[in-house]
Amino acid sequence: MIAQPVVHVVDDDLAILRLLTELVKAMGLEVNAHESAEEFLETYKASGPGCLVLDVRVRGMSGMELQRELAAAGSTLPIVFITGHADVRMAVEAMERGAFGFLEKPFRPQELCEKIQSAVRLDVEAWRRREERERADARLARLTPAERKVVDRVVAGKTNKMIAEELGLSTRTVEAHRARLMGRLGLKSRAELLGLMATVVPLNGRGEEHSQPISRNEHTARRAEHVGSYLRARHGD
Repeated sequence: MIAQPVVHVVDDDLAILRLLTELVKAMGLEVNAHESAEEFLETYKASGPGCLVLDVRVRGMSGMELQRELAAAGSTLPIVFITGHADVRMAVEAMERGAFGFLEKPFRPQELCEKIQSAVRLDVEAWRRREERERADARLARLTPAERKVVDRVVAGKTNKMIAEELGLSTRTVEAHRARLMGRLGLKSRAELLGLMATVVPLNGRGEEHSQPISRNEHTARRAEHVGSYLRARHGD
């Protein structure tokens, strides 16, 4: 079962930290407040979904440095940056590195709430897909190597006769393998098998369906360009 989402807030301005903490609590979400990036790293454990609201220029380890630290550790925790300094280059860099959002102080509370809600929904869905994938992996682990070979070919749309020819088996043997593996997996149809395998190997590698998939680099580049354009327009650069 997925744990309740937690919003982590990092800001060295105690007044802002208290404000953000109360704002998150008013949203009905659990919140952990930290005065520094180092303090956050000492206590953070990736045990459930959430997001990180992070001041870019926090004292000590900066927000950008913390983002790089988390990325190096393989963290997928969505980060919403806040800053009191309009810096187009910094905003673009943060978005290119996968930040979920970038807000400039003074920001509208509603704007931040919407960013936090969207980030949390994204992470909850990511954790849900991860749990589904782990359950599917555990079910597939029950199969013998021979049964797994049959599964891969069934999913590819091959008939029992085609599978038998590829594996050097009789059609009857393939049918027996197929019946046993369906029983081990608790499935009744090829459609159910396809659904299980789609959980393990999503169509575009991200658990999402797009008519025209784009790469992660293209996705982050578009977001970075959007943020840069917004800040330049806001400050007349």
